[in-house]
Amino acid sequence: MLPTLNSMTDNISAGAGSTVAVAAPLAPAFSPLYQQIKNLILNSLRSGEWKPGEVIPSEMELAARFRVSQGTVRKAIDELASENLLLRRQGKGTYVATHAEQHVQFRFLNLVPDSGLPGSEGPAQRDIIECRRARASADIARALALHTGDPVLQVRRVLSFAGTPTILEDIWLPAVPFKGLTAERLANYQGPMYALFETEFNVRMVRAKEKIRAEPAFQGRESLLKVARGTPLLSVERIAYTYQDEPMELRRGYYRTDTHHYLNTLG
Repeated sequence: MLPTLNSMTDNISAGAGSTVAVAAPLAPAFSPLYQQIKNLILNSLRSGEWKPGEVIPSEMELAARFRVSQGTVRKAIDELASENLLLRRQGKGTYVATHAEQHVQFRFLNLVPDSGLPGSEGPAQRDIIECRRARASADIARALALHTGDPVLQVRRVLSFAGTPTILEDIWLPAVPFKGLTAERLANYQGPMYALFETEFNVRMVRAKEKIRAEPAFQGRESLLKVARGTPLLSVERIAYTYQDEPMELRRGYYRTDTHHYLNTLG
């Protein structure tokens, strides 16, 4: 007879009639049903079954598909909506979120004006300094899960608000998924950069990890941001990941904080 999963120990013969107690494998951790449904929906998003901006099946259809209650599906969708992966539209259904949506455009930008909320200043004025092909250094390769020397695209740009240069960004992207990306293409695109990645390169960033420290303005950053050399800047290093949990972008930003502050909501 096979041992049960909830057995704490099994007895194994050790010769001469003696036995040795051996710990049985631990039972798998319990996962609530709605979490299992959430993961199944995520799998469909990862596989591209539903594209950004497309409507997903109704709660009733998903409940029938997964053979669970409509309430269980609703709870799974609620979590995905709170994570900005799905978007509910009253009377229209639930859509796959896209970075072109106004409320998602500033999802990874936590620098806000002292007098308002993210996006309250209107769209940033973007100045593309360069977009060139390079070879990944050891630290860039490590961040993007590449090999040292693999081809990457290196982008440098300045974001200005109300005519004041506020953010300097150095961005590294693996070259293969972003073949054809140029400085001209970046400059001519009117929406946010992540929306460009999503619509024209089929790369959707869904989460990011950041490291934050203070650094003085030097190595030419002071001239691009029009501050005195040595002015304190907020340095934010961000790695952005896709549905498949692939690191697809390394971004190092240098933020002026004389009229802005970094806002993060916890809990």
